[in-house]
Amino acid sequence: MFKTHKWFLTIIILMLSVFVYTPTCYGNSAEPPSILIIVSNAPDDLEISIKSGNEYIKANKTDKVIETYYTFYSHEIRTASNYTLKVSTENSSFDVLLDQPTKLYNNIFTFDLKNKTLAPGKLFSRSAFLVSLRTTLTLLIEAMVFWLFGFREKKSWIVFLIINLITQGALNVWLNGSTPLESYVILTLLFGEILVFFIETMALLTLITEHNRIRTFSYVILANLLSLFAGGYIITILPV
Repeated sequence: MFKTHKWFLTIIILMLSVFVYTPTCYGNSAEPPSILIIVSNAPDDLEISIKSGNEYIKANKTDKVIETYYTFYSHEIRTASNYTLKVSTENSSFDVLLDQPTKLYNNIFTFDLKNKTLAPGKLFSRSAFLVSLRTTLTLLIEAMVFWLFGFREKKSWIVFLIINLITQGALNVWLNGSTPLESYVILTLLFGEILVFFIETMALLTLITEHNRIRTFSYVILANLLSLFAGGYIITILPV
């Protein structure tokens, strides 16, 4: 039994390492090189512009539940003399300095409207909240399926929670590496769910003995299908 568990742990570590060490390939995404600015709870009249030549170019604005994204594409700002942003609402207007991007693709910044500050990348607090939320929603769905399949033993639920926290947590951390407007995030989710399916199949068939293997395998299939569809829906309405 110890050798079996040791073999299983080796496999799961190797498969999870794919999530950790496989970067999201932005170069193949449909969006051109860009500067993307995340603004939480942005007022409807908030506009962000950048001076390019003798005129100001307004950012492309995309609303998504609790966030708004302001995007400048490289072809729009190639003549920009600097990266000073003009932030304006109906009642106020001010400038914010944006350090010149160094990446070819997907330069992400977070703008704090209250403090009028701009920070590179996504905020850790934002990522932690979204990863936790998506993981929790997925766990609730899979837990309901687990219950409906008749799993009641304490050991079965402990295994279920540990394995799903590892797999779904790793998957959602990996998804967090995508840009908020990346068009191929659904494919990233699909590839991740396939890995999760194999990991959970090996784990649950090895560690759960409450019911026969056919019932356990059937649960894994249904739970992961529902997780895939739910995850696909969640990332269309929630920020990534």
